[in-house]
Amino acid sequence: MKVSRRLPESPWRSPLRGPWLTSVFGVVLLVGIPVLFVTGLLSYAAYNPDLAMINDKTPDKGLLGFYLFSWPTHPYWLYRVTQGVHVTLGIVLVPVLLAKLWSVVPKLFVLPPVRSLGHALDRVSLLLLVGGGLFEFVTGVLNVQLDYLFPGSFYPLHFYGAWVFTGAVLAHVVIRLPRTVRALRSRDFRAELRTNTAHTRPEPRDETGLVAAEPAAPTTSRRGALGMVGLGSLALLVVTAGQSIGGPLRRTALLAPHGSPVGDGPNGFQVNKGYRAVNIRPKDVGEDWRLVVKGRGGRVPLSLDEVRRLAQHGSALPIACVEGWSTGNQHWEGVRLIDLARMVGHTDDAPDVFVESAQLTGSFRAVALRGNQVRDPRSLLALRVNGAELSHDHGYPARVIVPGAPGVMNTKWVRQLTFGVTTFGAQA
Repeated sequence: MKVSRRLPESPWRSPLRGPWLTSVFGVVLLVGIPVLFVTGLLSYAAYNPDLAMINDKTPDKGLLGFYLFSWPTHPYWLYRVTQGVHVTLGIVLVPVLLAKLWSVVPKLFVLPPVRSLGHALDRVSLLLLVGGGLFEFVTGVLNVQLDYLFPGSFYPLHFYGAWVFTGAVLAHVVIRLPRTVRALRSRDFRAELRTNTAHTRPEPRDETGLVAAEPAAPTTSRRGALGMVGLGSLALLVVTAGQSIGGPLRRTALLAPHGSPVGDGPNGFQVNKGYRAVNIRPKDVGEDWRLVVKGRGGRVPLSLDEVRRLAQHGSALPIACVEGWSTGNQHWEGVRLIDLARMVGHTDDAPDVFVESAQLTGSFRAVALRGNQVRDPRSLLALRVNGAELSHDHGYPARVIVPGAPGVMNTKWVRQLTFGVTTFGAQA
């Protein structure tokens, strides 16, 4: 007597899965991902990566650096907006990405895994799409939270990953766009938003393999699924955007490590890493501190009192960081970079400058700035902020502040400025 064995039930039985719901999530990502890609490329350009090796953590970018340009100082809030959009939108899209992955998860476990050469190519593109998307979003969120759990530097990993992921997205769109358009036209969006759980039915089965063979009874409607994802994105917007917008909304940035000001008084605004975190030695910023200015005309050492006696100017500028946070405008006072360039013989031009810090550990202990950044009269070697001396965490005794530049380019605890540098370690 034969005993028939019942095959185990598929774990993918949700009646909501199907081409239509997957396509809706896909369209949202299709709008958001290009914005993330463009703002990410702008963020990379803002580091002036082709100016000096010390700025560029991405070796052999080759053709991927075709678009690079001199990062402008006007408008002064440019980086604050582009990076704020990049980080906030990336976090807001996390629920959509997860929902999209949930909607297509049965496709990831299809057996046999490869049926033909064409199917193999499709699987490879899907692997790059899913893997690249998860990699970019996970590393981006970890960077925002300052948790560097991944091996290597964030900058090259995220940069190369963005190109791989975007290439996979383009290939996916080219292959699947006709199918996506058909799926979106197959159901009325407004009608789906009016359909409750009791009246929710599975989509007709087709060649996509997304519709369950034996769908379970619905526990929510497609309206509920879309609403849950939308509310998740809205909640993340509320607890993230305040770090970039500033003002009273900064208190709502609950998930941002820099959501609240640090301390009180004139220096009571956000700081990424304080002087203890980068091992600033007291003697390096104490009474014996000297600023060394080098250029075409030679080398000029200056004590703090001598720097204070130079012509002082003011600038109202924010600090905007790659993690998406910004301080809002602070009033800085100090010596113009162009005046320091003139002090060492650059009277008829504004060369690039190599800025070195006294910090012993951490990234960006030195950076290179472009001539257009030196020329801007708002670019300062700042000694004071909001009417008070810089605190040690904000770079005492002197830091660079440049309009429109990423926060790490505004070097703290400056000890040397070398004008006329075209490549790291080489003077023009």
